[in-house]
Amino acid sequence: MYKQCTNCILDSNDDAFIAFNEQGVCNHCQRYNEEESKILHNPIPLPKQLLDHIDKIKNSGIGKPYDCILGISGGVDSTYLALQAKEFGLRPLLVHFDNGWNSELAVKNIENIVTKLGFDLHTFVIDWDEFRSLQLAFLRASVIDAELPTDHAMLATLYKLALQYKVKYILSGHNIVTELVLPQSWYHDKRDHVHIQAINDQFGETPLKTFPLFTSKLKFLTAFHEIRSVALLNYMPYNKEEVKKVIIDKLEWRDYGGKHYESIFTRFFQGYILIKKFGVDKRKAHLSNLICSRQITKEQAIAQLEKPAYDPLVYASDYEFVLKKFKLTRAEFEEIMNSPVKKHTDYPVDAPIYDRYAILRIVRPFWIAFKKLRHRLKPENA
Repeated sequence: MYKQCTNCILDSNDDAFIAFNEQGVCNHCQRYNEEESKILHNPIPLPKQLLDHIDKIKNSGIGKPYDCILGISGGVDSTYLALQAKEFGLRPLLVHFDNGWNSELAVKNIENIVTKLGFDLHTFVIDWDEFRSLQLAFLRASVIDAELPTDHAMLATLYKLALQYKVKYILSGHNIVTELVLPQSWYHDKRDHVHIQAINDQFGETPLKTFPLFTSKLKFLTAFHEIRSVALLNYMPYNKEEVKKVIIDKLEWRDYGGKHYESIFTRFFQGYILIKKFGVDKRKAHLSNLICSRQITKEQAIAQLEKPAYDPLVYASDYEFVLKKFKLTRAEFEEIMNSPVKKHTDYPVDAPIYDRYAILRIVRPFWIAFKKLRHRLKPENA
């Protein structure tokens, strides 16, 4: 039976596992309230939590060229975080993952960030033949998270650079006020290298030789060296529209017209493929998140949803561009669009490392004890 949340705009058609309390509020809104409460009701005030994180990052970078690493796409969150890093006196290495789909506007926004803030930029340019094969493999596999290859490679690149430069902290643009609400059935584990390799092996045309995989070895090394991700935006006021005004004023940032639309593929995938093939309009989750954080009302969200997800002229241009870049005919693309939807679990997925390697179950207690001892011996501000 159809039911919509009394608070946000998500409903039973969006999420087969959605659940409601007695007041008709969905589990996504309830989770948001719980996470917000954890942050706001912490006995340590938010400004002090923020400054504590800043001090730890600075102290960890003494004698090193960088004290943190920040991935930038040219979008709102990473742009604002880069600006805040500058204002707090941090020394991040900016990292951009160029997967071949950057819009001209994204390139200009990134150029402004680097020029105006004076940070070093590391750009990782993907091997296009490999990446094209992998993206097409995910489309042919008919799984919902076709953005997994980009997200996975970006994570792997960030952590590899953290190891290379002996950096302990990765600044994450993730924040609960705009990015917490998202049904689990809409995405897959971003660190699952087994799944990526399996789908490329089954549907890809090119072996993955240079693609950055977040392998078990890399996961172990990041844990051993205690490299951690810090979501600084959770410790400061973060209103989306106000933030846009700030970065427009200080960095000459220009809006893309949609969340993560700095990528042409993301714009096409979210604005067309997701909606037509999977029946998923990600705007519903993004707008619901803004309702939860009291940045918009439910009525405003509904009004936004009544607008087209994709400008018809932009869609027509993107359709031709995407097919040409993928070297697909219309018939081949429509075959992909009409193929049955699959679950990610229909293909091999990563299992916990302790399940894959029995010997590690024996070593695990000693590893936990070692971490506890190292933590006790570590200086307070390390």
